[in-house]
Amino acid sequence: MKFVELILLFGILFIFGCGQQDELGTKKNPIKMYFVPAIEADKIITGGKEVADILTEKTGYYFHVAVPTSYASVIEAMGTKETDIAWLATYAYILANQKFGAEVALTVVRKGFDKYRGQFIARSESIINCLEDIDGKIIAYTDAASTSGYIYPSALLIRKDIKPEKYFFAGGHPQAVLAVYGGKADVGCAFWTPIGEEGARDARDMVLDTYPDVMEKIKIIGFTDWIPNATVTFRKDFPPEMKENIVNALLEFANDDEDRATLKELLEIDNFIRASDEDYDSVRKALKTIGEQ
Repeated sequence: MKFVELILLFGILFIFGCGQQDELGTKKNPIKMYFVPAIEADKIITGGKEVADILTEKTGYYFHVAVPTSYASVIEAMGTKETDIAWLATYAYILANQKFGAEVALTVVRKGFDKYRGQFIARSESIINCLEDIDGKIIAYTDAASTSGYIYPSALLIRKDIKPEKYFFAGGHPQAVLAVYGGKADVGCAFWTPIGEEGARDARDMVLDTYPDVMEKIKIIGFTDWIPNATVTFRKDFPPEMKENIVNALLEFANDDEDRATLKELLEIDNFIRASDEDYDSVRKALKTIGEQ
């Protein structure tokens, strides 16, 4: 073989060799697991890495954990294979599934519940006492992408033919509460989560330190339908056997007392249940009602 031909042959072998990617789940090609920035990024990273370490111990797979700066960037990463697994909020899952075929595997359980609700609130001295009283009033929703703070509440009002005078987006759950507290809105919409015999946790709790009388000043006048909790979601075409191993490991993880304490402390999760895409059809129905699908 001539010298030039040898050079070409080695060049081709080098190119093909460099093009081969290490097996998914190895140290050189870890499974990429993204969390949404729902709470402090440092806290999520710490919790996510602890979860990843335990998953590595249980499955033998290696993981890389990250918290991108926005929900949108996590959703987009599901379409580019920049991430393999994402812990997505309810509406974020719907978008990831719709755009990129992402597949829900687990629904998170908090305080024994796999669902939560939206609440309608008003000032305690107000004559607004039920949903029908909202007609002609000003509403503070949280955000256009909020399931409990906009999508479900607005869909419910449409179905009941209740027409507010106007509405605005306050920018978050505590902001919606404060809009009502401060008189900028007659009614606010935000999350409400049951916590077993202890009662419930809702958006008013988020401003208690600054406004200790918020529970007395703000009353609940109604609730939305139940909303399925956040998800553990896999990108389309993720290897099925690896997916099943990870799902089983997470379920085992959540049923171990010590590991469950880590979930509760760092990610505010105490268990998982298996989930299917159909479990989230009620969200799609609400979106269709408000004209978003």
